[in-house]
Order: sequence, then C-alpha cells, then structure tokens
Amino acid sequence: MQLPLSVRWTDGQNAGEALCVSKDVSSRGVSFLLPKPIESGSLVEIVMTLPHDVTLAGPVRVRCLGRILRSRARTDADYQLAAAIDRYEFLRAEAH
Repeated sequence: MQLPLSVRWTDGQNAGEALCVSKDVSSRGVSFLLPKPIESGSLVEIVMTLPHDVTLAGPVRVRCLGRILRSRARTDADYQLAAAIDRYEFLRAEAH
C-alpha cells in the first residue's frame, strides 16, 4: 500500500523530518524511501492517513512510533528504509 507519510527521526544528536511515500505498510512496520539513510535503531515517528478502503469508516490519521530496522541504498539518490512500529495512536481530525 502506498500512502503519503510524514517521517521524523532522531539518531544520536541528529534529527530530521521528511515527506515521502510508503512502499509497503503493515500493522507491524513500514517501508519507505528517503534521499538519505537513517541509522538502524534510530527512533522514528511516522504520521499517515489510512484511506477509507482500509478503515471502512472514512480516512483516519495514525501516528506510529518505532525504530529503524534497516536502511540500504537503492541508488545514489535514495535509500529504502524499514521501520518497526512499536506503538501507534489515532489522531483527531483536523478542524477546517
């Protein structure tokens, strides 16, 4: 399943944030591409919106907390990352 993601991470004293698209999503993990690697074991926060097709109750925003399991180069310009989801929470709908 490909979904837009907001990814924030902390590895040691460095932190970063990026918007990207998932390559694969499951209840236990997420795979995605970034233009830079993130060190394995780094803490990560991923926010995504699950579509109606998945929830059957309209779009639902989810905040996932976990850690990077692996980061490998696909090309000189991008890296494929895999993150384990340790816990998640549903976010309130944003007011319009």
